[in-house]
Amino acid sequence: MASHTDAPRGTLGVVQGTALYIASVLGTGLLVLPGLAAEVAGPASIVAVLAVIGLSIPLAGTFAVLAARYPDPGGVASYVRRALGGTAARMTGYWFLFGVCAGAPVVAVLGGEYVVAVLGVDRALVPVLALAILVPPFAINAFGVRVAGWVQFVLTALLLTVVVGVVALAAPAVEPQNFTPFLPNGWMGVGTAISLFVWAFAGWEVGTHISGEFRDPRRAIPIGTAIALVVTGVCYLVLQVVTVGALGDEAGGGAVPLLELARLGSPGFGAAAVGAIAAIVALGVMNAYLAAFAKLGASLAANRDLPRWFAAGAESGGVPRRALSLTGAVVVVYFALMLWAGLDLTPFILVHTSSMVAIYAVGMVAALRLLRRGTAGWWMALVATVLCAGMLALAIGSLLPAAILAAAAVTVTLVRRRRRARTAAALSAEVKAAEESTSSLGATRSGTM
Repeated sequence: MASHTDAPRGTLGVVQGTALYIASVLGTGLLVLPGLAAEVAGPASIVAVLAVIGLSIPLAGTFAVLAARYPDPGGVASYVRRALGGTAARMTGYWFLFGVCAGAPVVAVLGGEYVVAVLGVDRALVPVLALAILVPPFAINAFGVRVAGWVQFVLTALLLTVVVGVVALAAPAVEPQNFTPFLPNGWMGVGTAISLFVWAFAGWEVGTHISGEFRDPRRAIPIGTAIALVVTGVCYLVLQVVTVGALGDEAGGGAVPLLELARLGSPGFGAAAVGAIAAIVALGVMNAYLAAFAKLGASLAANRDLPRWFAAGAESGGVPRRALSLTGAVVVVYFALMLWAGLDLTPFILVHTSSMVAIYAVGMVAALRLLRRGTAGWWMALVATVLCAGMLALAIGSLLPAAILAAAAVTVTLVRRRRRARTAAALSAEVKAAEESTSSLGATRSGTM
């Protein structure tokens, strides 16, 4: 296994790392999930947010422990390689690079859709806006994760500022009667809302791929994770309370609920604020994920799971531009398919989510084998494993893309074994021929004597 953990540490500090963590979790769910959750669970959607915050703690905590202990650009794939072997690691890497990557154009299109809705312009501009959202993060990451980290800090600060502004303006419109009845759709509605918000709190695995870029990963990663948990949890919780309290039964009625919420406080400011949120969220999520995709691609190449040419920049402090270009090619393919499908996002969301669930499940199993039994990290991994098993059961109907990528990883293993067997057979034949030749030569010499 190629390891990069002995290389000099990177340059990321707590501030930049925390910004990248927040961006990877506080993503496009911010734009649509508060309204969707309110629609299915009513005021009890607030309970769903609290539940998912609690569920996120063991998952985020486990990834933080692993990233701090084993800082490697391979991220979850590197932990799986240590615990479960090369084939499982290759599956995990392919799930992230070729499966989760399907979410990149989805994020860009969602950002474009929101901006179009806010500006009231022709929807034909969505692909153009999506492309405009896709390009800058690639350019930023071409300069390395240090530059991307500081850009992310600025984007995250802007995002939090705008969210706080929208909530503050809408808060006076909150009405107590909007919180009754509290359980209009029963606890089943709360369960549905929880399943929605699980995806809002996904993204903790992104930090594992940039763990080697921290100056002091054992200190910075746990701190960054803890801060990100608090910030994202508070943002979603407060936003959910205000969405339910201010919009009431109309919370889930529109395609852009955050826009309706913003307009309550200031019609003029609302559109501009939500347009800014949509653009910042999309750019921020792309910026955070691209750093992870590029580092993972380089690590996979270093371990010969991809062509070796892509391995440049896998070391701490390196800039994996070749792997970034591979990521760009994958994103372009998905984006082209999305345009061909008429911007139907559902198939691509399924590829993304099924791959994510598979990564979480295998990653937690690896954590149980790597972490010392009985420690806090091991107990968090155990709880997270049970939760991931439940998520896997819920996602069973959409796991075909993940299964295809897993089959590709297994195929690579079988091809390699066949090549090794042929090489071994050829060497054996050469050795046998050499022995026979030597024996024949010896017999000839003996006869002449």
